[in-house]
Amino acid sequence: MSALNMSFQGQPAAPEALAALGRDFLPDLSHPAPRATRHFPVLFLSDLHLGSRACREEMLLTFLQTHSADTIYLVGDIIDTWMPTRHWTARQQEILALLFARARQGARLVYTPGNHDAFFRRFIGEALLGVEIVDRLIHQTADGTRLLVVHGDEGDIFEARFPRMTRAVARADGAFRGLIAAWNRGRARMGLAPSRLADRVVKWVNDLARACDAFEERLSGLAAAHQADGIVCGHFHKPALHRDFGALYANCGDWVENATALVETAGGRLMLIDWAAQEARTGVEISARPAHMGLSPA
Repeated sequence: MSALNMSFQGQPAAPEALAALGRDFLPDLSHPAPRATRHFPVLFLSDLHLGSRACREEMLLTFLQTHSADTIYLVGDIIDTWMPTRHWTARQQEILALLFARARQGARLVYTPGNHDAFFRRFIGEALLGVEIVDRLIHQTADGTRLLVVHGDEGDIFEARFPRMTRAVARADGAFRGLIAAWNRGRARMGLAPSRLADRVVKWVNDLARACDAFEERLSGLAAAHQADGIVCGHFHKPALHRDFGALYANCGDWVENATALVETAGGRLMLIDWAAQEARTGVEISARPAHMGLSPA
């Protein structure tokens, strides 16, 4: 991981460095992707947070092994560069390798970096091993709906007003999870199940912050500002699919607190999948308020 670490810590790298970063992540790009059991025209994923302890890597890997798409949008915070030390595992390496393998097999991969992987924003307009790196774009669904695709951190008032505090909180989260991981190793030696205390505490804190923030309304307004019918985003770790504020608001969710993804069907319908639920329930039309798939309506 030497090239990765040097590039994160130094000055902006030249576009040619993207290939070096790809080789650093993926020493073997020849491994084929497994045959997926479910295929969609479009798949939206956000907030994987690879490189952090928070990533629900086992669930994410099984999801990617069983799902494929013609177009895969990576809607930011794919790699977490905020952690002072990387928690990079073999499973996380497999996840990246699988995404690149899908691209080699013909899938279009489009990456809109977020605040935790803002390093890659210096490469907007470039491509990394076939992955298009863009700031934002308009995606048109099969039924003609125009959707702005962007990570969504620009709609976060805490990120805008208190950037140092948000970074400090993120690092504290990583340290807290490290302590819980050590505790769980001790529990495992005693034959006890792992504790999810870190997830419960982080979710409680985040829910308190979100309750004070009308981010869904702000981002719905951002869609209107771009003359789009709706917005697809991530960032807030709160999967949602509704039209409460005029425009269609579709948040992919995350693979830290949740295990969710957004998909588009052949007819242009959007659905959320909760992979933690271990099943795909009946989808709901995007015009309906409780438009969830495998999620309890808000």
